[in-house]
Amino acid sequence: MKKIIDGLRYDTEIGVEIGSADAHCPRSDFNWWEATLYHTPRSGRYFLAGEGGPMTAFSAPVNGNMRGYGERIIPMSAEDALEWAEQHLTVDEVEAAFGDQVRDA
Repeated sequence: MKKIIDGLRYDTEIGVEIGSADAHCPRSDFNWWEATLYHTPRSGRYFLAGEGGPMTAFSAPVNGNMRGYGERIIPMSAEDALEWAEQHLTVDEVEAAFGDQVRDA
């Protein structure tokens, strides 16, 4: 998937995959989603690429005011990417991608 947002190209073919997660519900559920967190090696930016149902951040407009299943890329700050990773990825995936930001309690 490739998208230009605010003059920046986000491309899943170029981005480095950090990890993937999903909503753990049937695809027919309006809250279903699946997403992969990426890091761009050259610019150091983070983004989510995913798809989901009408009740998710990935929904798409359908017939005016309605929402349907869709896919999109969502740019993220480093802080938001770390927060998403902490909520949805394994400890090993978080430490591999954000090790310099993780400290012992």
